[in-house]
Amino acid sequence: MEVHDIELDESQNIKTADGDFCIGEATRQNQTLLLLCQKGEFKQHPDKCVGVETYLERSELAGLNREILTQFSADGMQVRDIKTQLPEIKIEAEYYES
Repeated sequence: MEVHDIELDESQNIKTADGDFCIGEATRQNQTLLLLCQKGEFKQHPDKCVGVETYLERSELAGLNREILTQFSADGMQVRDIKTQLPEIKIEAEYYES
């Protein structure tokens, strides 16, 4: 299922064109934000996010896959596969059809 939202650029700033926000398919963008943001960064949902940096700093990868699965599923995604072979993390997930 495609999810549309305001697009962000590579620096996570809002993308604009002709003085207006850009809207586009946002599944990858949402996945990136869930991975990179720390718990508490989304004030409306303080328990959301993986905070991957915390796991990498401590070399604590045992719980990383579980946290990715938990957070992506809670966001409405079906996770088909997670591979964490540093420095890469590959996730196959998409939003459920509703």
